[in-house]
Parts: sequence; C-alpha cells; structure tokens
Amino acid sequence: MRYGGEGRARLLLIILIVTSLFLITLDLRGVKILDGVRNGTQNVLAPFQKAGSTVVTPFRNFFSDVTHLGRTRNQIEKLKADNARLRNKLLERKSADAQLTQLKSVLDLAGKAGYKVLATRVISQGASTSFSQTITIDAGTSSGVRPNMTVISGEGLVGVVKESFLNSALVMLATDPDFKVGVRIAGTQQIGILSGRGSKRAELQLLDNQKIVKVGDVLLARGSTNNRPFVPGIPIGVISAVDSSAGSIAQSATVMLYPNFSALGVVSVVLNAGKNNPGDALVPVAPQPTPVPTVTIYATPTPSASAK
Repeated sequence: MRYGGEGRARLLLIILIVTSLFLITLDLRGVKILDGVRNGTQNVLAPFQKAGSTVVTPFRNFFSDVTHLGRTRNQIEKLKADNARLRNKLLERKSADAQLTQLKSVLDLAGKAGYKVLATRVISQGASTSFSQTITIDAGTSSGVRPNMTVISGEGLVGVVKESFLNSALVMLATDPDFKVGVRIAGTQQIGILSGRGSKRAELQLLDNQKIVKVGDVLLARGSTNNRPFVPGIPIGVISAVDSSAGSIAQSATVMLYPNFSALGVVSVVLNAGKNNPGDALVPVAPQPTPVPTVTIYATPTPSASAK
C-alpha cells in the first residue's frame, strides 16, 4: 500500500511538471491562457488589496505627518526669527533716517546763526538726582563740552549742560521746573523770564507791563554774558495764551516750546556763538497755505432762432 501511495505522488508530480511545461510553451508562442489566469487571480485579490490599502493608508499618513512635523516647526521658528530680524532692521533704518533729518536741521540752524556746534547723540532720557527732566549725550570734556553750554535742536533751544564727564554730559531740558532763561519777543525789545513747567508748555513773565503781547508772538533767547549759559537768538517757542488779569504787576503768558522733547535723537552743543548776534534771523518761517487753484469757465452763447 505504501508503494502504491508513492506511485500516485510520483504520477501527480509528473503531471504537474508536464502541465507547467505545456503552459509555458503556449505562453511563449503567444497564447494568452496565462493572462486570463493572472487577470482572474488579480480580480480575486483586488478587493483584499484595496481593503488593505485603505486600512494602512491612515497609518502611513500619520507617520508621514509626524516625520514632517519637526521640519514644519523648525521652518516656522526660522520664519519668526527672520521676521523679527527684518523688523529690527526696519526700526533701525527709521531711527537712522530720523536722526539724519534732525542732524541736518540743527546744522542748518547753526549755520544761519554762525555758531560752532558739536553734534551729539542722545543716549538716555529721564530724571537725574538733581533734575526731573534731563537727557544724557554721548560727548563730554574730551570733546570740549563744558557745563553752562547751550544745547539746541533743529527746532530751537533744548536746554543747558549741567554736568560734563569724560565722554558724556547731562543736559537739563527747558521743560524742567528748575529751568529759567531770559527771553525777548521777536521784532521788539520786550523782555521776560521763561520758566519750565514740566511739559511742552512753559510760563512767561514779562518785565514790561506797558506793551501788550499777543498769541502767536515768537520768543527768542536773549543771551547771557559771554554767551554762557545761553547764546542769543535761539528760537524758544510761541505764545499760545495770554493772561490779562486786571491789576497784574507784570504780564504773563503760556508758551508752547518748539522742540519735540520726547523724540530727541540728535542735539548739538554750542561751543562758540561767534561774534555777531543773529537777531531775528532764526525766527521760524510759518508755513504758507497752499493756494487754491482758480478755474475760469468760458460760456459759449447758444445761437438764437432768428439768426438761422
């Protein structure tokens, strides 16, 4: 019996080998029997392949997203850093442009008056132990800056040097409550004392009660002996309100100071005022209103019926 089983197995093997050789021979000769078998097999397996792909795809996408998540975060951080760097460059450019404009204006003012000035940068602004409103500049005794020197901007008087160190100096602003300067009204010889009030508005006390001042009058620095602490002719501000109280011994007024004290970037120290008093040459020129263009309309008469 065992021999009979082995004979059947050998016979089955021989049949499979012959069948395989027969099918290969047919396939090589162009007979498409195997294509049908392959197509049938593919049709049977296709639903299982699709189901397997549907099941595996979410996991494949998940692992792909996890792989790219780190790259995306790095790109976001890089873009944020680039954005911050560009923003800083833009701010630096705007600051440099503003300082250049301020430097040009203060040099123009000094040039009109014939002053010898030293341009400096404001390195800090705030209160000191002695004064409530000050700025610190980046020039000191090594550059010829001494106490009681006038400090100006392109708009006018900023303050006076109170303390000078080797490479820096402390400037008391005209807004400080302890600040006082002798002034005169432009175009007249009427004089007074201007005092800081802690803001852009200052107080004026006129020494002559006979002449009337009015809103819009411009104040200039009267000047000090040997031009220390104040040189003459520097614009200070414009009268914005007049106190006409009855019985006052002296007239008083409110003055709007010219400089923008909150945006000082470049100021100049007057090292030498020169020999000539500039007088009223530094009075700011009021902007002229833009003229409204005129339009002329020519009317053409309509021909009458009688003229036809």
